Amino acid sequence: MRLLRDLIRTPEGAIGLGILAALVLVALFAPMLSLGDPLRIAGRALLPPFTDPAFPLGTDRLGRDVLAGILHGTRTSLAVGLAAALAAIAIGLCVGLTAGFAGGLVDEGLMRVVDAFQIVPSFLLALAFVSVIGASVPVVVLAIALGAWADPARLTRAQVLSIRERDYVASARVIGMHPAEIAFREILPNALPPVLALSAIIVAAAILTEAALSFLGLGDPNVVTWGSMIAEGRNILRSSPSLSIIPGIALVVTVVGVYLFSEGLTKALGGRRLEP
Repeated sequence: MRLLRDLIRTPEGAIGLGILAALVLVALFAPMLSLGDPLRIAGRALLPPFTDPAFPLGTDRLGRDVLAGILHGTRTSLAVGLAAALAAIAIGLCVGLTAGFAGGLVDEGLMRVVDAFQIVPSFLLALAFVSVIGASVPVVVLAIALGAWADPARLTRAQVLSIRERDYVASARVIGMHPAEIAFREILPNALPPVLALSAIIVAAAILTEAALSFLGLGDPNVVTWGSMIAEGRNILRSSPSLSIIPGIALVVTVVGVYLFSEGLTKALGGRRLEP
């Protein structure tokens, strides 16, 4: 609760939290706000926005409701972003904690693996992975996580190298605490805050990567995504620009909200660390 209060006190955190809260509510209640399958043909094709009360944002060239696509696309974007960030953070924490705490050859070997993953651009890695395995939401999540875990691993390792030399860790060793217990009870909780602040950036990058994959036709064809909606409208951009602009705005608002939340969280965590 204290962290939440510190977050809301920052302008970035308050705005970002408000945007994300609204998006989460839309994602949770999308089936109630838009009944039925968003991929179904619902009306006349290419209805302009704000011309028919039944379709406030119009329809696409197949007659599908654009508003329904935006609402259900929110669920896909947030689900992929959060799941990919959670997987990347989990992998990064395990690798970084092991490398920093064990040291020696283990540290050297794991860091070379991290370097190998950082050499390859994350989007190209995700693109190759999805192209080989096939397009589905779990595959997209795994592909994005594989390209994003290296930064949390390196940050966690740096934090662990600093924390493991502190007095309370030495005291834990002296009293005979098991190394695994020291790592997870004494070191990990103190190394976690900077990694959590990084997680918001990973969520934003995951949402953009998912949209880019869907735009290229490598997203799950059975779910609505903002990237696929933008791709659907690019062929008729001159006559119906709203088909690409509306999901593009939704994507921008989401990424900006995540970025502002990340900035606010970083300031809130920094303020707490500076307190005596």
